[in-house]
Amino acid sequence: MLAAARVPPEDIVWTPASGAEGDLFSGIAVAGVSMPPANRPVRASRAFLRLAERVILHRDDRRFALLYRLLWRLQDDPRLMEQAADSDVHRLTILAGQVGREIHKMRAFVRFRAVREDDGAERYVAWFEPDHHVVRANADFFVNRFASQRWSILTPDLCLHWDGAALAEAPGANRDDAPPDDAAEALWQRYYAAIFNPARLKVATMVKEMPRRYWKNLPEARLIPGLIAGAQAREAAMVALGGNTFPQTSPETLDEIAAGIAACRRCPIGCNGTRAVPGEGPARARLLIVGEQPGDQEEQAGRPFVGPAGQLLNMHLARAGIDRALLRITNAVKHFKFERRGRRRLHQNPTAGEIDRCRWWLDAERSITKPDIVLALGAGAGRAILGRTPSIGRERGLAGRLDDGSLLVPSFLLRLDGEGRRREENCFQQELVTLRHMLDESAPSACGHPPFRRSGRAGSYQGGKWLPGPDSNRRPSD
Repeated sequence: MLAAARVPPEDIVWTPASGAEGDLFSGIAVAGVSMPPANRPVRASRAFLRLAERVILHRDDRRFALLYRLLWRLQDDPRLMEQAADSDVHRLTILAGQVGREIHKMRAFVRFRAVREDDGAERYVAWFEPDHHVVRANADFFVNRFASQRWSILTPDLCLHWDGAALAEAPGANRDDAPPDDAAEALWQRYYAAIFNPARLKVATMVKEMPRRYWKNLPEARLIPGLIAGAQAREAAMVALGGNTFPQTSPETLDEIAAGIAACRRCPIGCNGTRAVPGEGPARARLLIVGEQPGDQEEQAGRPFVGPAGQLLNMHLARAGIDRALLRITNAVKHFKFERRGRRRLHQNPTAGEIDRCRWWLDAERSITKPDIVLALGAGAGRAILGRTPSIGRERGLAGRLDDGSLLVPSFLLRLDGEGRRREENCFQQELVTLRHMLDESAPSACGHPPFRRSGRAGSYQGGKWLPGPDSNRRPSD
């Protein structure tokens, strides 16, 4: 009406109501002018209306002035909402986001307690203190979710009561009107304490997702300070429960290794809730490829190298004429280390200590498979074999004997673009072709390994150090 009457924003004084939620206007005073007749149509974009529906639920007393000012400006600039840098549009977006988060928090942090009504029926009652006017906006969510139960949500502004058929509203209540703890909460607290994983504790992220102001109304929140304070000691106890030391005898079969890594809790990665990914391939394989750790898709599938990196490796193996079914593929670290970003799990590099802890399993796997050649993809894989982090830039493509007589070839494949990508892929492809030629050489020697006759790459790893042979400065393609 005001916009249609061409009343400018600076002539209006907005006074928000002080009553129950939903009484969002108590009066409008127009300063210095008489109300002219409404004589023009008012336009509003969908983007504005979508944000306005949220912002009007905010507790900021200046929200009405902001909304009207934007509506006034939209009459002359219909594309105003596309200007994200505009101060009014930016402010509107911030307020709408705050209301949206409060709607989500109410759905996430309302806790119901069972009480008996006068007729003997059971009703579930919850207390919630919203920052904004979101109770009525969430009514349909709770009706649809708990349609078959009687429930009440009490807040200082407005109360909702559902009897299984109709929704009723009532004035605001006090915290004392909500019921005390019920018997089920003790059981829930024991369960919450049991599943609390200290190895995955990130206090800043937890407080961001569950602000402290909600803690007093959540039964499990009373445990959080103590669980945080004792997280380090509990993590150590979990590691001790899994065993700080490995058995004195190594596993004798690959199935024993798979069962062992599934139960291993000797480092924080093993305690992060993901499942272990065992190696894949024949029990006797002339070529063993070792990656750093499984990724998101590998953890879900329980198989190594099935994600983007695995598809890239398969392509290069096929081009080099190497059948993946005839080789064995495994990882230095058997669990997926990640950082959660929303719904995504982003890869995190394992630490040197975590690689060293998991090295025992890789040594056991190598002793069973007895490969002729080990291809280490990356510095992490090299460390798991050598016990130190190799310089891939200097040692790449240089094959050296390990203590068990097998050949170790350090390599890697960087994910670059343009000319750099073609250069790296060509180098990696040439290394795989060289490996194929090495596997195709004459009959194995008496020790079970094929002769290595390329003096340009001859050398050995002794005590974890690379000792080059004669003419070791020659490249693999020489």
